Amino acid sequence: MTRTIRWGILGPGRIAEQFAQGIQASSDAELLAIGSRSIDNAHRFADRFGVARRYGSYAELVADADIDVIYIAVPHPQHVSAALLCLDAGKAVLCEKPFTVNLGEAERVVAKARDARVFLMEALWTRFIPAVVHAKALIDSGAIGTPKMVQADFGAVFNVDDTHRVMDPALAGGALLDIGIYPISIATFFLGPVEDVQASASIGHTGVDEQVAVSMRHRDGGISLSGATILARSPFDAVVTGTTGRIRLNGELCRPRSLTLTRGDTDEHIDLPYEGNGYQFQADHVNACLRAGRLESALLPLDHSLATMKVLDQARARIGLRYPFE
Repeated sequence: MTRTIRWGILGPGRIAEQFAQGIQASSDAELLAIGSRSIDNAHRFADRFGVARRYGSYAELVADADIDVIYIAVPHPQHVSAALLCLDAGKAVLCEKPFTVNLGEAERVVAKARDARVFLMEALWTRFIPAVVHAKALIDSGAIGTPKMVQADFGAVFNVDDTHRVMDPALAGGALLDIGIYPISIATFFLGPVEDVQASASIGHTGVDEQVAVSMRHRDGGISLSGATILARSPFDAVVTGTTGRIRLNGELCRPRSLTLTRGDTDEHIDLPYEGNGYQFQADHVNACLRAGRLESALLPLDHSLATMKVLDQARARIGLRYPFE
């Protein structure tokens, strides 16, 4: 493939707007089409971002032969059906996190992609931010010895009413799946596979987890503590502690622009700035995978997404949270 990679977006919501900006910042991506269940919403989104093709159904979007890859940005419970629709049409898929609502759904989607030999990746965009990539390289090089502990959190005051999707159990709302996946994914990225999961949560009056804390014991001996809340602003960072040093990701956990490497009494501040909102790195990575003919990402493989869904399922079991459609 020599031409620019052509993208379609399935679902014109808020996160889709962020990703559209990321595509526009990419040098190897064109946002060709938007699909929505409402043609009016598709037109509004397309007019804002200069999208040439707009469709009033998801089926019309996936039938567009000129689209190379589709970004799925619908509410959590719709991920599985949207992903299967795209994969059945032979379209490469980048599916917004959480990959699906539970492990069973994730296994169905992964099996379909592997059977059809079509590219599939979960959209955990933080994994591709330069500071996170550099932190992993430092850890792998032995810069902090053997990593033993990760402490990470994501907390913000959502200040939404009960009709918002994050407050709705029927839409798999709550802190864990919406934002808790960020610190949990960071912990597994740096410490590896998980052997044991413990969790505690505050369940709100609508039935969703408004705050959640997850502790994990990792296979190689590390432990991690991940917190998420939609009620308060937390430090919003991550610290990886090793046997000879530690690394702190500075700034917002999902988009850090620097890190601090501490060894002994010495702190080294490393700036890793970038233009745009950061979503372009994820798009660029998918583009590179497609050009190389890969069916999944080496940096964010499908087995990692399956393992993350298993952790999320186990955490929900610990806090007694089950969605009404399960």
